[in-house]
Amino acid sequence: MSISRFAVPLLAAAALLPAVPAVAAADGLSWQLCSAVAKDWDPADQRTECTMVPVPLDYADPDGRKIDIAVSRIRATGERTGAVVLNPGGPGQSGLDMPRSIADSHAGGIGVHHDLIGFDPRGVGYSDNLPCTIDFPDLDPGVPNKEKARQAAERTARANRECVDAHPTFVRNLTTPTIARDLDRIRVALGEDKIGYYGVSWGTALGAQYRTLFDAHVDKMLLDSVMPPDLSVTAMDDGQAAAGENTFHDFASWIARYDAVFHFGTTEPVVAKALLDLRAELTAHPRGEIDGATVNGMLANPRRDWAALAKQLAEIRDGGTISPDRATAQTGALGWDGEAHAFNHAQQAALLCNESPSPRDFETVWRHRVDRMKRLPVAGGYGLYEPMCIGWPLPARPWAFAAGKSPLQLVGHAYEPVTPIGWAIAMRQRIGGALMTIEDDVHGSLSSLTCANAAVTFFDTGRTTSASCAGAPIPAP
Repeated sequence: MSISRFAVPLLAAAALLPAVPAVAAADGLSWQLCSAVAKDWDPADQRTECTMVPVPLDYADPDGRKIDIAVSRIRATGERTGAVVLNPGGPGQSGLDMPRSIADSHAGGIGVHHDLIGFDPRGVGYSDNLPCTIDFPDLDPGVPNKEKARQAAERTARANRECVDAHPTFVRNLTTPTIARDLDRIRVALGEDKIGYYGVSWGTALGAQYRTLFDAHVDKMLLDSVMPPDLSVTAMDDGQAAAGENTFHDFASWIARYDAVFHFGTTEPVVAKALLDLRAELTAHPRGEIDGATVNGMLANPRRDWAALAKQLAEIRDGGTISPDRATAQTGALGWDGEAHAFNHAQQAALLCNESPSPRDFETVWRHRVDRMKRLPVAGGYGLYEPMCIGWPLPARPWAFAAGKSPLQLVGHAYEPVTPIGWAIAMRQRIGGALMTIEDDVHGSLSSLTCANAAVTFFDTGRTTSASCAGAPIPAP
């Protein structure tokens, strides 16, 4: 919605709500408590303020149509020295509540001297939304079924074309450089010459892009769980699958150390074979809702889950059953008066496919998947990203990141399968900065660990670190 459309529902909503403390306009923005204007916001939250920042839909036409970016803020609790803008990644992920999550985390000290700023990127949440329905193709990670996969891919290709046809300008402008320019409009609206930035996952690519375009306006930048410097959804699927396969073998090695508990074997190869044999048995002879795919989904998971998963696998081997987890989808709509939602799959697909020079045809994607499953029998079937770009009708505009001079702290995770540590190393080689390594496999975990004090120190002083952090321990069986 445009800024003119925003004013009416905001005023109408305010008239219907109980009186709340007025928030003074600052730097040209009128802030209101999010709980007063944003539908379904936690009414107990009396810290987070919200506003809208208008930006051009198309920066090639800066005087043309405007869209609104929803922005949130928690003010500095001490002597204020600046602002740190936060992004949790995705793409497609809402970031409006991130100031509150950071304020309540081990990294909360950043908010003593800095306003914590969140925002919903264009196409997501309370910002102007992308009203398309694009689901990831449902490709069975077990035995490949080409005809079933082709039908799923055709549905995705049709949805991709329909979305682009219905919203051509909006979709064409869902790119990382465009959102970086939106971020700079937020900086200007805040009245800041320079901003700090804390990005996680895809938010690290957004940070790298912002620093490439606007390095002079970066105070300090921290990037946790770092994306690769060149985007290819094919390489993303390959990298994540390879890391997942490593996790499986680490899991088997861990189980072998506790043979007295789990009785799968005393060495990693023996345990790995036993687990794969169990998967094969249940693929051929499912037991109720437990089949080979269920077992496969338990073989490459975070270390914090290993004790519970090993116990469940032993129970399945011994004839027991478990109920597979059920995922629930989140839905939503546009504007403060719409249903809040945390993730927009269509925005993610549009942004990744707009920027990845990956294959658009089913046959190539299928061949890649089958080859990957041969190389990586546990994790090779879980590629999510390459299939979503089948039938994408727009040409790719690849990332182009460059080094800068502003202080830069990278954070990588030694065993993480979502953004493997090699991506952080490659990004550092491209754009510079110091790399802190966390000895865990948890995506974006810095703020949940005591070593987040390094982030507080960095934003207060600019001092980077190349130290290691232990991460959370693996629970004992």
